[in-house]
Amino acid sequence: MASQSQQHVVENVLKQAELQEKRFKTTEVDKALDVDLDLGNLLAVDPNPLSLKEFKQNRESFLTSLTRDNTQLLFNEIWKLPVERSDDVIIAKMPEPTTILPREKHVPKDKPMTRWEQYSKVKGIQKRKKSRKVWDEEQKKWVPRWGYGSKNDESRDWMMEIPDNADPYEDQFAKKRKEKRERVAKNEFQRLRNVARAQRLKIPGHGVKPKALSNKPEVNMAIHAAKQSTASIGKFERKLPKEPITKQMGKRRKFDPLCGDIKKEHSRELAILDSMNRKKPKMDVTRAVNKEIQETQASQQADKGDRRKGKSGKKTKISKKALPKTTKRKKGGNSKKTRRH
Repeated sequence: MASQSQQHVVENVLKQAELQEKRFKTTEVDKALDVDLDLGNLLAVDPNPLSLKEFKQNRESFLTSLTRDNTQLLFNEIWKLPVERSDDVIIAKMPEPTTILPREKHVPKDKPMTRWEQYSKVKGIQKRKKSRKVWDEEQKKWVPRWGYGSKNDESRDWMMEIPDNADPYEDQFAKKRKEKRERVAKNEFQRLRNVARAQRLKIPGHGVKPKALSNKPEVNMAIHAAKQSTASIGKFERKLPKEPITKQMGKRRKFDPLCGDIKKEHSRELAILDSMNRKKPKMDVTRAVNKEIQETQASQQADKGDRRKGKSGKKTKISKKALPKTTKRKKGGNSKKTRRH
């Protein structure tokens, strides 16, 4: 009896194990051909042929089982990689990808380092992240480090203390705004210098450098321009020893004489009149005559329309000069008689 009861218990345990196996699939996957795995790209390529019969019978279940098997093979290989723990999280060290995937755009280049970044790298200076808020002793609360409501907010300073060595009549608020504009301009200038240095362009120094004069005429022109720039136009300027006499440089305007040859004056005046006539628009005689004819025809049609309105019984005021004909009606009849003047 004891042996039968033990056998019955074993059978129950085996049935429960089979049910659990059916509910949870195993991690082992059998494939006729090995699946190509690229762990760097988390890519699995299955070279095994598809069963068209199973695919046609139930498409969704077939694709789901195929995807599950390939994903299981991929994760089996991922768990074989070296791992490390960080904040109760297991991180796997992924290898370099072996499959070259196409890109839409080129790989972005590394941003060039600024002068401060190069200096801090040589000196070993590490950048420490500052908190966004600081403690304000005046307000006794935490305020932003920069921006609106910060400790250095200009809208808060309604009164400023004048330093001992400063002018008591100097506007300290305007001075503070000017210093801020200078700091902003300096930062922008340094940023542009870093951009030019990254592009390997020539960077000018502070200020404007004078242009080097190459030949003697340019030197003489510069000396002449410097002397002519005074209020007296160089009349009372002293000459250097052994300085050559400089003639009038540059282009001089030429004026025609007031009295001269009559033929030249006559030809010049004709040329002026010719240029003035050219600027006037040309008159199209044919177009003007046609326009006049159209206007007369339109006026005649308007006169005829007025006469017809007068016959219908409406009162119209028509001058005798405008009507070349007059009408009279006989007594006792509807006939009309026309008489010409």
